[in-house]
Amino acid sequence: MASYAVGDIQGCLDALKALLSKVGFSSADTLWVAGDLVNRGPSSLETLRFIKSLGHQSKVVLGNHDLHLLALNSKDAQLKSSDTLYPILAAHDRTPLLAWLQAQPLLHYDAEFDTVMTHAGVPPCWNLQQAQAHAQELQNVLQSDKATSFFAAMYGNQPDLWHDSLAGMDRFRCITNYFTRMRFITSQGRLNLTYSGKPDASTDDPSLLLPWFDLPNAVTSRQVFGHWAALQGETGKEHIINLDMGCVWGGRLKLIRLDDGHCFSIGC
Repeated sequence: MASYAVGDIQGCLDALKALLSKVGFSSADTLWVAGDLVNRGPSSLETLRFIKSLGHQSKVVLGNHDLHLLALNSKDAQLKSSDTLYPILAAHDRTPLLAWLQAQPLLHYDAEFDTVMTHAGVPPCWNLQQAQAHAQELQNVLQSDKATSFFAAMYGNQPDLWHDSLAGMDRFRCITNYFTRMRFITSQGRLNLTYSGKPDASTDDPSLLLPWFDLPNAVTSRQVFGHWAALQGETGKEHIINLDMGCVWGGRLKLIRLDDGHCFSIGC
């Protein structure tokens, strides 16, 4: 019995199945999925069906593309030209698939592995207990009659700095951006959501931008996250592991065996 975590699948189901075959994934194993199950790749509908079919074998957190799909389903967003989500919206099993997706959390923590999984990371200003509480706040919204209002207000880069007094949709948008869109944080502690490149180069002054994991972090547990293909799976931190190697862009799909930290990947 083994537990694995995989990065952004984004509809690249053939690559995922080949990678699972490579590691000998069986019915006794568990697959953690670090968000962005869908979009841009060729098989988003089939990917959703496959991960859902794993039942208790899968542990999923939501990514920004997953939330975009849910907003489309709620009719609070428009399909973009780069989206490959229409087959899901037209599927006969759309309702149960998206109800399952909307029930997934923003954060998964396993004490046995002392490992936390989110899509984009945990902001340095939150410890594990705070991160769990804020993730639960947002999950509660997604499971309530406020969900439609949330999807209508979800998009946007503000507020870009957390403080406990944030309220309403501003609070939920800030939590969403930290968990699903975060890459760089400014030297003043503000989210920079406009630059997505490598940490050593920026259209802004790079001395003012830091990868979130380079700031002193209140979470001491091992962290696994995706979202940032430009990192090519490297953070320079042994306990903070990026799983996004840009599979959907022709890179690789990356998997880590949580039991021993061994990593596997396959070309896409």
